Amino acid sequence: MKPERVIISGGGTGGHIFPAIAIANEIKKQFPDCQILFVGANGRMEMEKVPQAGFKIIGLNIVGFNRKSLLKNTLLPFKLLMSLRQARKIITEFHPQLVIGVGGYASGPTLKAAIWKKIPTLIQEQNSFPGKTNLILAKDVKAVCVAYSQMDRFFPADRIHLTGNPVRSDILEVNQKQKEAIAYYGLNPNQKTVFIMGGSLGARTLNQSVLNFIDTIGSNTNIQVLWQCGRLHFESIKQHDIPSNVTLLSFIDRMDLAYAAADLIVSRAGATSISELAVVGKPAIFVPSPNVAEDHQTKNAMALTNRGAAIFLSDASAPLELWPLIEKTIGDAKKRAALSDSISAAALPNATKDIVKIGVQLIQLL
Repeated sequence: MKPERVIISGGGTGGHIFPAIAIANEIKKQFPDCQILFVGANGRMEMEKVPQAGFKIIGLNIVGFNRKSLLKNTLLPFKLLMSLRQARKIITEFHPQLVIGVGGYASGPTLKAAIWKKIPTLIQEQNSFPGKTNLILAKDVKAVCVAYSQMDRFFPADRIHLTGNPVRSDILEVNQKQKEAIAYYGLNPNQKTVFIMGGSLGARTLNQSVLNFIDTIGSNTNIQVLWQCGRLHFESIKQHDIPSNVTLLSFIDRMDLAYAAADLIVSRAGATSISELAVVGKPAIFVPSPNVAEDHQTKNAMALTNRGAAIFLSDASAPLELWPLIEKTIGDAKKRAALSDSISAAALPNATKDIVKIGVQLIQLL
């Protein structure tokens, strides 16, 4: 039995939305006639990003628990009940054969409604420490697709599938693109390249960590920096005296080529970034964001650091220690090779296909 109607639910952050869209694209690639409906949360990022990717989305009136203001949670039970009713109506009318949850507010009521109607359900957990929604749902869904081993600490062992996280297809062959990458970004082929990425909006700590050593960076003729500082910070940072061996960009339009050019990558530790860096197999220094729910990024980074597959540096230490650590690592070829080998061993490049395969198997059991 082929999938004819599938619901994908969740969002809130790019870390949830990107895997959801990747899964949807793979389903459409394999089964062009399949109808896919997204269910998100009104006012959240997915309501904009999903239609941009070419898919229909319906929003639920759901919000998360507000840890900063308990008073704002008084309406939460009513909104949850309303969202459950909305989700049941959507599922009754769309009649999906499979419902996939990727984490985030909306996936809770959507998958609960599907479970009540005995429709096959699958959740995809991107992080090494699960989000609360997936933890709650796990005991009732048919399959749990994870990106890290030893997740039976959190989920029923008989439902776990180690698939990895979906990654964009254009990064799968970056090692063949180095010459193209050097030319595209106007880099010097005789210098080692450090790629510092802070996400589309930028990471304030990473930016300050570079600015603190900008004169030192300029005097190092062996290293060049590809620095993605983010749209929010670009105008203020470009007012500084940026040395010629630093390429400053507000955003990266060809992430595959940025990865291909890099000898060392400095990044936050979101689940998607970690999965992509494992696939490209480049040595990495992770500086986890401290402003993430459940401190997911620190747990993600430590899961790799503990197996010798990455270097961990705390956000608090980065302003004074990041650049010295970069210079030390870029100058140690054996260390970089060891990091590269270890992070490559953690790669699961077929994640999207494997998740879709498991979903199809659930449908065939109907």
